Amino acid sequence: MKRRVSIGLAVVLLLAVVGVIIWGDDSKPDLTTVRGVIGSEKQAFFTDQRVVDAFARHGVKVEVDTAGSRQIATTVDLGKYAFAFPSSSPAAQKIQRDRKVTTVYTPFQSPMAVATFEPIVALLKANGVVRKGAGDYDVFDIGKYLELAKAGTRWDQLPGNTAYPARKNVLVTTTDPRESNSAAMYLSIVSFVANGNTVVSTPEQEAKVLPSVAKLFLDQGYTQNSTEGPFEDYLSAGMGKTPLALVYESQYVGRVVRGDGSVRPDMRMLYTAPTVYSKHTLVPLSADGDKVGRLLATDPELGKLAATFGFRTNDPKLFADVAAPAHAPADLVDAVEPPSFETLERLLDAVGKQY
Repeated sequence: MKRRVSIGLAVVLLLAVVGVIIWGDDSKPDLTTVRGVIGSEKQAFFTDQRVVDAFARHGVKVEVDTAGSRQIATTVDLGKYAFAFPSSSPAAQKIQRDRKVTTVYTPFQSPMAVATFEPIVALLKANGVVRKGAGDYDVFDIGKYLELAKAGTRWDQLPGNTAYPARKNVLVTTTDPRESNSAAMYLSIVSFVANGNTVVSTPEQEAKVLPSVAKLFLDQGYTQNSTEGPFEDYLSAGMGKTPLALVYESQYVGRVVRGDGSVRPDMRMLYTAPTVYSKHTLVPLSADGDKVGRLLATDPELGKLAATFGFRTNDPKLFADVAAPAHAPADLVDAVEPPSFETLERLLDAVGKQY
């Protein structure tokens, strides 16, 4: 009798296990898969398990493909996506116009900055290129920098330079302007200063600034197509290869906050003066995409996680608390707007034709 009971219990248990395997665990809610196309600098955020779990608690599974912001706005087939999430407001505005979307979300943003080293900071301070900003942080003066670049000044020609007497031009390392959003943001900054501290808005102004801004890209030689490239070179190869690297603030701050040891004690971050905010703007292309945008803009958990990746969220205090180890200022006064999408595209195309 006992043996028959044991066999019966074993059969029941086996059937229960098979049932779980076949039909799944009903205690777990079904997730709605929402596909989007994003700028590559946000991929680490969307694939982080904590972010995946946070979306799941709202019944959403977000899957993303990556592309450059220019490509998202012009060549990517958006028909298969529920949302587009470029890294710049001009690209988002074009998508919004083309797709006749009335609501967009800007859940986080990141100003442009220059990653460098303490000896370089000291050298550039002595030569008037680095100075104190409006707060307790150093800035990289774009006007002074353009003067050096226009003259073709080499590092070893800077007076008093014993820290970095390299026989190459004083240039910020950027990405390829034909492909990368960060290069487009850099073009927005340098064209503003080259245009007499005014946003470029006419064909005449485009022609006026083109020679000087194109030189900043062409004189670099080879450039990579993603901001992760020069930033990784900066972290791994050091001052010899990359004394000045254009980065998103979020890249630098995110590494410091996560404490992975990649940002060493002699490394520094300077804010360009002026700077431009790269405004990560989500354009919903369906109701599900709209839900993802609303969650990113309003959910406190997702906001806190975005701050751990260095993004400035809609809650300034949240960013200030999370980013405290990186000593990032709460506010940057010297910030300007980029040109319109059409103006920026014409400038980028004109630079690209000179390669």
